[in-house]
Amino acid sequence: MQRAKQMSESIELGMILAISGGFMDAYSYVCRDKVFANAQTGNMLLFGINLSERNWSEALRYLLPVIFFALGIALADIVRIRYQQMTVFHWRQISVLFEAVILFGVSFISRDKNLLANSLTSLACGIQVESFRKIHGNGIATTMCIGNLRSGTQYLCDYVHTRNKLSVHKCFLYYGIIACFIVGAVLGNFLVGLLQTRAILLCALLQVAAFILMFADKEKETKRKKL
Repeated sequence: MQRAKQMSESIELGMILAISGGFMDAYSYVCRDKVFANAQTGNMLLFGINLSERNWSEALRYLLPVIFFALGIALADIVRIRYQQMTVFHWRQISVLFEAVILFGVSFISRDKNLLANSLTSLACGIQVESFRKIHGNGIATTMCIGNLRSGTQYLCDYVHTRNKLSVHKCFLYYGIIACFIVGAVLGNFLVGLLQTRAILLCALLQVAAFILMFADKEKETKRKKL
């Protein structure tokens, strides 16, 4: 399980999840009535604005994704607590499978039920943000960029001041994850134009790819131990 845990913090997996994170935000915003799946700060802002203007239905449209995002975080923690000692799978593999199932279901929800679709997408995002919080031991988010931008810029400034090569490597790591998030947003906008609500199926496939990546790596380690 140690090797599987290391893979859950790998750059490869982080790139896949960051692409998925950008895709989900683009999908919910472009295809599902301009609500953010990941950027809950934006949803909270718009909730407050509509609340102040007494637009109750509009306020609810932004509030429910926030609540479901929090529920996703709680669900990921429950999975971690209950399945942390599981030997067949790493608990994070269970998390990405939950995400894949949720996003698969979202793809079949019609546009007249966007509130449900956005809430479920935010649920999946909450699971991801809580389950995958590090890459190579560095605290990195794959579903939002503000923290990554802060950290990447901090390491860039540190490199300019100290010429520490480790700082520039970390800078590129954070900026690279941001770039992957943007790639996901570009893909999301493009595929929504082609596939409409079904576009989110790509995210479900990315979650399955993440599951396989961790599982295949654990299997390699198991074989090595048997030799």
